[in-house]
Amino acid sequence: MADQPLTSRGAATYQRILDVATQEFAQHGIAGARIERIVAAARTNKAQLYAYFGNKDGLFDAIFFGSLERITNVVPIDATDLADWAVRLYDEYLRRPDLIRLATWARLERRPAGHLVDSLDRLDDHKLRAIAEAQAAGLVRQGDPFDVMAMVIAMSMAWSPVSNVYAATAQEPPEVHEPRRILLRECVRRAMAAD
Repeated sequence: MADQPLTSRGAATYQRILDVATQEFAQHGIAGARIERIVAAARTNKAQLYAYFGNKDGLFDAIFFGSLERITNVVPIDATDLADWAVRLYDEYLRRPDLIRLATWARLERRPAGHLVDSLDRLDDHKLRAIAEAQAAGLVRQGDPFDVMAMVIAMSMAWSPVSNVYAATAQEPPEVHEPRRILLRECVRRAMAAD
């Protein structure tokens, strides 16, 4: 990826491209996204987009890895309370369904098996350490920390935009979400309790 812009005007254009492209990729995937729609909606041109991101794949990477960072920072893990972490993930998926959709497109179009990203780009080392420490303290069930993390994330995604049963939205009334949060919290608490 090229250097980010130095001027405030360039930074504003850069951010508009990211914002528009996030929605474009979330809706249409990598193959279906169109640079022409992105530059038109971002009020810029292809040359500017390519100067910032190199190509369409570079633009997707910037957005995708930014979304991984966002969810890591906005919803930090608390391995001593994985049930609460799962509920906070559920809430973030309601706020930002595009984050899950981007990960789904990456899985469908880039990595149908194995880890979603290369080991150098993974942001889960601190999560795995936290889970291992909670296991050593007798707070979390034994098992591979990665598998424990994957299970909690999967449970938190039960009503996410990629659910094959029901996709929840933030537009649903709070009384719909609260029973789900209670159920999710209790299921994760029971599933992850130390033996």
